[in-house]
Amino acid sequence: MLDINLIRNEPEKVKKGLKAKNADPALVDKFLELDEKWRSVNTKFDELRHKQRELGEAKDILGAKALKEDIKKVEAELMDLDKFRTEILHQMPNLPLDSALVGKDETHNKVLREEGAKPKLKDPKDYLSLAQGLGLIDTERAVKISGSRFGYIKGAAAMLEFALVDLALKTLIKEGFTPIVPPVLVRPEIMVGMGKVKFIEGGDAFYLPADDLYLVGSSEHSIGPMYKDEVLKTLPLRYVGFSTCFRKEAGSYGKDTKGILRVHQFDKVEMFSFSAPEDSEKEHKFLLSLQEKLMQALELPYRVVEICTGDMGWSDGRQYDVETWLPGQPSAGSGQGNNRKGEYRETQSTSNTVDFQSRGLNIKYKKEDGKTAFAHMLNGTAFAIGRMIIAIIENYQTEQGTIRVPKALQNYLGMEEIKASNRE
Repeated sequence: MLDINLIRNEPEKVKKGLKAKNADPALVDKFLELDEKWRSVNTKFDELRHKQRELGEAKDILGAKALKEDIKKVEAELMDLDKFRTEILHQMPNLPLDSALVGKDETHNKVLREEGAKPKLKDPKDYLSLAQGLGLIDTERAVKISGSRFGYIKGAAAMLEFALVDLALKTLIKEGFTPIVPPVLVRPEIMVGMGKVKFIEGGDAFYLPADDLYLVGSSEHSIGPMYKDEVLKTLPLRYVGFSTCFRKEAGSYGKDTKGILRVHQFDKVEMFSFSAPEDSEKEHKFLLSLQEKLMQALELPYRVVEICTGDMGWSDGRQYDVETWLPGQPSAGSGQGNNRKGEYRETQSTSNTVDFQSRGLNIKYKKEDGKTAFAHMLNGTAFAIGRMIIAIIENYQTEQGTIRVPKALQNYLGMEEIKASNRE
């Protein structure tokens, strides 16, 4: 949620930020119009309450009683105006930081660096054909049970999942993160407070109407609100969470419909940090460095991309993505006689939401001078498990159709190479 005083005092700055995020700048004027009415009615309400107290002190019971009905009407009007004002406020995304990369859409994102050596493969195969050949992924049976965009992860692939979780936890605990397994169901007001209105309105969230609860799309959705209405005494606070996540993937129909690249249910290890405002940009770089550390431990080729204002998430003030090289995927320019393979795909993302989420959830911290202020909240993917399994299968494939196991995971799996699993 944006700072109301910022909208009041610097409306042009807010309009510029909304435009950069491809949101409607006219929302500012709509909000200010309602806000002016709300302030006027609020003043009237305070005056009536003051007059009521004076009548009570003068023991004018009849006068105080007559005034009570007027107060009820004004209070109802005030509540309606506040409701409409809040609705418009929730239609405004977070403003990008002043130093954020400005751009209209993903074509304006900027590759900051590429790391790691791409595997030299004569005829790289895609992960699904390799995994099915080894009995590691079964989407056909998942369709019978759950419908499209689900899959069974089996055998050594299932072991890869737990090895990746183990690697992430051990790495991040050493960096000061507290492990946590958060709830996967949250109340609607929590989603709204976290700035996930578009996640809901865009049809991406799974909702259980009988219980009035949403399934989380990321551990972020339930780790972030953990300190709702509290004052933090020590910062930074860092958590590494593991949970199953759920997304409808609205708007992605026809894209990556086969396999497990874009599914309704997936597991994820997520970093989350509560930071002091003056340290949040440094903390953001720290989260990014840990994402790179994990990728380097797996010896996977990747690139770091700065996301421009028009492509970054709704709640984000700044965003970076880590994209991993997938040699078996059709390249962006393939087709019409061009059979080139290989493409970078997003596997991790990290965002600084500054005080956008903490303001919506009323999460503050105590400063050295004893005063309180809104904390900054940051999140970053450690491993989106399914996508990391894909990256390992494609980058570590052999000409014999087997999969070499990254050195960092060999002890956990107890093998150096994944061969055919027992199949029906």
